[in-house]
Amino acid sequence: MADKDNKGPRKVTSFDVARVAGVSRAAVSRAFTPDASVSPKTREKVYQAAKDLGYRVNYLARSLTNKRSDLVGLVAAGLDNPFRTLQIEHLARVLISRNFRPILLPTSKEADTSAVIGQLLHYAVSGVIVTSDAPPTEICEQCAAEGVPIVLINKGDDIPFVDRIISDDRMAGHLAATHLIENGVKAPAVIAAPAISYTARRRSEAFMASCRQLGLEPRTIEVKINDYQSGYDAAADLTSLGIDGLFCANDYMACGVIDRIMKGLGREDQPPLRIVGHDDIPQASWAAYGLTTIRQPCDVQAEQTVDLLMSRIAEPDMTARVEFTPVTLIKRRTT
Repeated sequence: MADKDNKGPRKVTSFDVARVAGVSRAAVSRAFTPDASVSPKTREKVYQAAKDLGYRVNYLARSLTNKRSDLVGLVAAGLDNPFRTLQIEHLARVLISRNFRPILLPTSKEADTSAVIGQLLHYAVSGVIVTSDAPPTEICEQCAAEGVPIVLINKGDDIPFVDRIISDDRMAGHLAATHLIENGVKAPAVIAAPAISYTARRRSEAFMASCRQLGLEPRTIEVKINDYQSGYDAAADLTSLGIDGLFCANDYMACGVIDRIMKGLGREDQPPLRIVGHDDIPQASWAAYGLTTIRQPCDVQAEQTVDLLMSRIAEPDMTARVEFTPVTLIKRRTT
């Protein structure tokens, strides 16, 4: 027969914390519940007792009781893009600062959407944030039917009770066109994958409209994906087409363009055409690129997103809302 003493230490419970702190178990629960009514003195006593005992709140167990956890699902694809990882980092930081716990669910165009939905609902998430490259429609419709609040970032899907945060892509396209032409560009072009990306399509359309208003007819270079390799592959023909100014739908693709052009020239100075990107990823400021770009501020966007999510949690039946994130031109070496 096994010795009872060999079963290991007994798990510390909230009852133990209450006993050591000299308070009720209800007071312990309130102390670990954000915004709950509890005096600072009591909260401090509970926290100290919990620390001394090694007690941790089981938030998943609590969610089974409350029918909703403090988890927020972050559904994202295209995590190879530095902008996406930066965006997720800012969203996670803001969620944590608002007493939520982010759970990342990577997906893709080819992924089984039902599996993502199942994970979200099984975890009893308080809300869901879907970023631009993730396929959202089925996820959103089913989560909305289950009463789970959702916010989309940079998506065009218009779904009842689903809020959206959209970067000001029309301003971005206008800023890129104006800046290139003011810097002497006579044959502008835009490179993007408009068929699969709402933001790429909006940025391209705005860029072309602004070029035409300024008296120039832009070229369009369509690719399948807005990624580094697409930019690298497409760059081979740019100079032979007579293009002297290029707006890339994102910085990731612009870096591919610059690398291919500079490799072909065998030198490291300024590319022979003016280039503007979009997003202002960290690599855009690297000496190898010095990329002029349109900054999409992840910190501002994250705050906007979580604000909408929290208000949707509080009032789930509100009409769907759309907010825009402002953009800024950042001038560097490529123009």
